[in-house]
Amino acid sequence: MSAVPEVPEAPEAPEAKAPVVTPVRVIIALCLFAPFVAMLWVGSYAKLEPTFIGMPFFYWYQMLWVLISTALTMVAYKLWQRDQRARKGGASR
Repeated sequence: MSAVPEVPEAPEAPEAKAPVVTPVRVIIALCLFAPFVAMLWVGSYAKLEPTFIGMPFFYWYQMLWVLISTALTMVAYKLWQRDQRARKGGASR
């Protein structure tokens, strides 16, 4: 008689929850994606006019996007914090 060793069954993996697409998460994604689109679409700002305090449009447009990107990133971060607190059932500030 040949003895077949008993193979233990692998434990079942817990079900992974699929990521949830919510309106807040879509807004977060748009806030983070907008600066990339604005900066990569060079044809929209590759011009000299209009000037602002003697600075060509090409330069002041990019500097303006530094400020806009900062604001959008801050908004995305605050929305993400609020979303995570809501998912965990924590108190909001």
